Amino acid sequence: MKLIDTHCHIDSREFDADRERVLTSALEHNVEKIIVPAVTKNRWQGLLSVCEYSDFLYPALGLHPVYIAQHNASDLDELERQLEKIPVIAIGEIGLDYYIKDIDKSAQRKLLDSQLSIARQYRLPVILHCRKAYDDLITQIATHQLKGGIAHAFNGSIQHAYKLIDMGFKLGFGGMLTYQHSRKLRNLARNLPLSSIVLETDAPDLTVSQYRGQRNSPEYLPFVLQALASIRVESIEELAFSTYHTSLNVFNIKN
Repeated sequence: MKLIDTHCHIDSREFDADRERVLTSALEHNVEKIIVPAVTKNRWQGLLSVCEYSDFLYPALGLHPVYIAQHNASDLDELERQLEKIPVIAIGEIGLDYYIKDIDKSAQRKLLDSQLSIARQYRLPVILHCRKAYDDLITQIATHQLKGGIAHAFNGSIQHAYKLIDMGFKLGFGGMLTYQHSRKLRNLARNLPLSSIVLETDAPDLTVSQYRGQRNSPEYLPFVLQALASIRVESIEELAFSTYHTSLNVFNIKN
């Protein structure tokens, strides 16, 4: 079985001490490709350097909404300059996050709109981050003609899910799926079309139940697959095949 981790911050400092071992272990656990999304401009070069380490790491560049106070207008110009030079796989991680108290929602929406425009211009998929903001996110996406992408760590309603699917997006499910108490999320993953589902870890965050309280890792992606298999009718082999090829198609990666 071949797997793709569609969202992993392997460039994070948490992996500096053992990144090579982690990546070797991920390959041994059938994680054959890893998408590495960015969060701030000052980490782009480090991320790109890490992705040069192996041909199974695929970089995405973007400006994360949680770090809105760290972003500058010039970062958007730099993003376009990078896209002219480097074959990134997507624009991300971008989106809206209303969970954090007193965060500037208006600035987030403006930043998102600018990055969606860049994604449309360069015909790239987007990797979306969203917390407590799905209505606004979907409204903004609808104003752009995009190549789709992934709603990472999806935790919206079934109505939100189908609106995103109708706009060409796939939904990312990760470590939270391995927790029995995640009943709403597990019910969602059980009932959605299989063609709309992809797997992720969001490492080093949102770890699987088997390593609760510890750093998450791309080598743990099979636990997410197993959790998905425990709630769906398809076999684990069918789920692996579908999520792998769906991910290839989202990012236009050749097998």
